[in-house]
Amino acid sequence: MEAEGTGLVLEGGGFRGIYTAAVLDVFLRENLFFNYVIGVSAGAAYGVSYVSRQYERNLAVNRYVGDKRYCGWRNYFRNGSFFNWDFVYREIPEKLVPFSFEKFMASGARMRVAVTNCVSGNAEYPDLNNTSEERFRVLLTATSSLPFISRMVKIDGNYYMDGGIADAIPVQQAFRDHISKAVVILTRHAGYRKKQSRASQILKLVYRKYPNMVNAFLERTDRYNKTLDELEQLEREGRVFIIRPLSPLKVARMENDPEKLKNDYDEALQQMENVLPRLKEWLH
Repeated sequence: MEAEGTGLVLEGGGFRGIYTAAVLDVFLRENLFFNYVIGVSAGAAYGVSYVSRQYERNLAVNRYVGDKRYCGWRNYFRNGSFFNWDFVYREIPEKLVPFSFEKFMASGARMRVAVTNCVSGNAEYPDLNNTSEERFRVLLTATSSLPFISRMVKIDGNYYMDGGIADAIPVQQAFRDHISKAVVILTRHAGYRKKQSRASQILKLVYRKYPNMVNAFLERTDRYNKTLDELEQLEREGRVFIIRPLSPLKVARMENDPEKLKNDYDEALQQMENVLPRLKEWLH
C-alpha cells in the first residue's frame, strides 16, 4: 500500500530510536510505504532501512550497539567522537549487517535529513536520494553529531551538526515540500515537554566561534515545545497522525544495552497492534 500524498516524519532521540525502528518494521510487515520521508538524527539512521525495505535490519544492527567499536569514551579520546562513525556507517552496513544502497535509491521514495548549519544556526534539509554512497554516509553522520560528544562534520565547505539542534521534528518542512498529511513518529510520550539545558554556559565557551549555533541550541527547548503544541493542533485538524510511546521509554538517549533496547522494541510492536487499525482508517 502506497500512502500517496502522506509523508513520514521521524524524530531523533539517540537510542530511543529503537521505538521508531519497531514502528517502521510494522509498516514493512504490513506493506505500508510512504513516498516522502524526512528524519532527524537517529530517526534518519533508522529510517534509511525502512526506505530500502529491509525488514528487521535495524534490529540486527542493535546487536552491535554494546560493542566498544560502536560507541564509548575510548572512541571519544581517540577520535573526538563518542560514536565511531566508520564502524556505524561503514563497517556495519558494508560487512556485518549489509545495507542495500541500491534498493534505497530504487525505492521511489524521497528522503531528506535535517542538519544544523553551525555558522548560520539554521536547519537545512539535504536529500539522501541521487547522491553518492560516501555523501550518504556523511549526511547521516552530520545529522547524528551531537554537541560535546561529536566533531562537526564538513560538507561542501560548511560545518554541520545534529539536525535536532535547529529542527527536532521537521513536520513544517514536510508541508513546505507539498505533503498534504503526515504520520509523525515521536520518541517521547504524550505530555512530555523539554526542559532547558543546564549546559548553556559550557556550550557558549566550547562553541564560541559559532554563536548562531549556540543560540539555536539555547532556543531549542522553546522551539521543541512549541512544535509539540502545533502537532497537537494539527492532530485535531486531522492533518497529522502521531505515533509515540504510551509511557516513557526505559532506555535513555545514550543507552547501549542491546537487551534493554530489544525490550522497548517489543513493547512498541505490541502497542502498534492497537495503533495500526486506526492508522489505516486515517490514511483512507
